[in-house]
Amino acid sequence: MDSRDSNYISSLLNDGKVLDKNEIVGLLNVVNGSEDFYSILYKADELTRSEFNNKGIIFAQIGLNAEPCSVNCKFCSMGEKHYSLDTSWRKSVEEVLVEIGDLVEKDIDDLFLMTTADYPIDEYLRISMEVRKVLPGDVRLVANIGDFDVAVARQLKEVGFTGVYHINRLREGIDTEVNTETRLKTLAAIASENLELYYCVEPIGPEHSYEEIADEIIRARDNNVSVMAVMRRIPVKGTPLFDKGQISARELAKIAAVSRIASRPKRAMNAHEVTPMTLICGVNQLYAEYGANPRDHLSVTEKSRGYCVEDVKKLLLDAEYEL
Repeated sequence: MDSRDSNYISSLLNDGKVLDKNEIVGLLNVVNGSEDFYSILYKADELTRSEFNNKGIIFAQIGLNAEPCSVNCKFCSMGEKHYSLDTSWRKSVEEVLVEIGDLVEKDIDDLFLMTTADYPIDEYLRISMEVRKVLPGDVRLVANIGDFDVAVARQLKEVGFTGVYHINRLREGIDTEVNTETRLKTLAAIASENLELYYCVEPIGPEHSYEEIADEIIRARDNNVSVMAVMRRIPVKGTPLFDKGQISARELAKIAAVSRIASRPKRAMNAHEVTPMTLICGVNQLYAEYGANPRDHLSVTEKSRGYCVEDVKKLLLDAEYEL
């Protein structure tokens, strides 16, 4: 049946069934700005407002290092073959703890510690142990690092991590120098220790098909996703994919809405980078970012692309979420 048929779209949105790949692609193919487009946005918003009790959630992420990375993602400013940041550095534990103290006062829900794939795991665990000591017990600690095995997953949990952000990126092994099999082994390691999974369809560019996007939505669902996200690729000058451009905020909103409906995350939905438009299509969680950011050319992203906690709060409140 034609995916543009409104009765067909309505049935997909309201039957409560688990959507298969063809049905997800059908929703993604809906014309932006059409009546069905707004029906999709409405359904995603309704699900989030009801299932998540209209709660807005604030995540903060600290990039612990700005260094060339051997995985060489073609969209990342820190690939060693095309390093595009303005400088290189690695934060000390003392610097991190000062930032943590400031963030705790601003009342965040989850804290992410992000590194490049080559960052030493022993150093990461050492810093994380000190961070966990000063974090309030109700603030989740989330790892955003390279691939790892079950032994490291166990260490992360012992240190006090509650979850992990980890994904199979779009065109993994083509636009990156790591393969899907490696990513899947890490996802299995995360599950083996019952760590909460944070997943994202990213980095979405104009060249990616809806079939590719649907595959990752289904992968997130199949891996029992707790916090779901979609991210559009930000063209960073100097990176190999710079000339590919980026999708519109409206397209990102549709993809976010379909992802929310199809993946049914347990706790939150995010779209990144921050776009106010997505806050009417099921997105109830935003990131404040500090330190290095793979979508920025400055290594201190809070002075550039990164939003601060105060800005995130204003956006969520403006969208009539409760904090």
